[in-house]
Amino acid sequence: MTAKKLQIEYCEYNLDLKHTFTVSSFSRILTPCLLLRLTYDGIIGYGEASMPQYLGENISDSLNFLQHIKQSKLTHPENIDENLNYINSISEGCSSIKAALDIALHDIFGKLENRSWAKHQNYNLKHSLVSSYTIGIDSEEMIIKKVKEASEFEILKVKLGTPDDKKIISTIRKNTGSYLYVDANQGWKDKEKTLELICWLKENNALLVEQPFPVNMIKETEWLMQKSPLPIFADESIKRIEDIELVKNVFNGINVKLMKFGGIRQSEKIIKLAKESGMQIMLGCMTETSCGISAASQIIPLADYADLDGNLLIKNDPFEGSRIQDGKISVSDYPGIGIRNINNEHHLEFKKLFD
Repeated sequence: MTAKKLQIEYCEYNLDLKHTFTVSSFSRILTPCLLLRLTYDGIIGYGEASMPQYLGENISDSLNFLQHIKQSKLTHPENIDENLNYINSISEGCSSIKAALDIALHDIFGKLENRSWAKHQNYNLKHSLVSSYTIGIDSEEMIIKKVKEASEFEILKVKLGTPDDKKIISTIRKNTGSYLYVDANQGWKDKEKTLELICWLKENNALLVEQPFPVNMIKETEWLMQKSPLPIFADESIKRIEDIELVKNVFNGINVKLMKFGGIRQSEKIIKLAKESGMQIMLGCMTETSCGISAASQIIPLADYADLDGNLLIKNDPFEGSRIQDGKISVSDYPGIGIRNINNEHHLEFKKLFD
């Protein structure tokens, strides 16, 4: 009798954005992505590796990582930690493709148990969160259009880091009274002017500020955190679990993204360590399909804030899963990561990794 083996298939897929997405350092109209399909004894688990340019990863390197996986080293999907330990040992970096494998393994694991990962972990799904909706840097006309599209959201995440930051906020304020998360994406450099701007932002219903300075401006960030009337969150400044030690006295909180940290399991570990260090947690995302968003939503109860709108920013989402209703995240409790079905109209063509 032939022993059952985990099969891996992959599909290159571009996420087409509804609007040009601009932050302080770049613009894009699509996000490269690899979708994974893992199969074991007829059970299928899906994963996703979304690779926006700021992550510094690409399709070629991710495919190269997959080619280094030895099928014989993968064991029964119930041995989720054993499989993930092997995957993480293959090489450093490549966090997004590791996240895709992690998500797919969690999906199969949950389907074998016939329950969601959240239920397996006994997370309290009554503890849901309101998600923000992201407004990228744009013209005044387009910002107004985007604000109107986000009318159901009580919190907007606004990208800043330009000479026109106050104008952007004033435009938004004329069109909505929503609360704001502000993300400078390392776009500010002058600490005194930044503090002055944050005080003004607080007066304009901002609740927090994310990554105000470049990652190398550690002393300036610590100075700002001590004086700021709003909590300061790290994103680009934290890329792995070891970075908690570097940021715990510099930021009030961290933005946890599955693509950045390598999936659900590693994100859970990072959240635990960050909380032990007294930090708050924002559960964030890249531009992603509902596969990645549903996977992230399984650990919603561990977070203080949520920014899980990545699937709403694209126009070719092939999955259905967790949703946002009236601005609040409704976590799918379907087995695994909560993916309900695939929309075949997007013509996903998966290729086998192993012969």
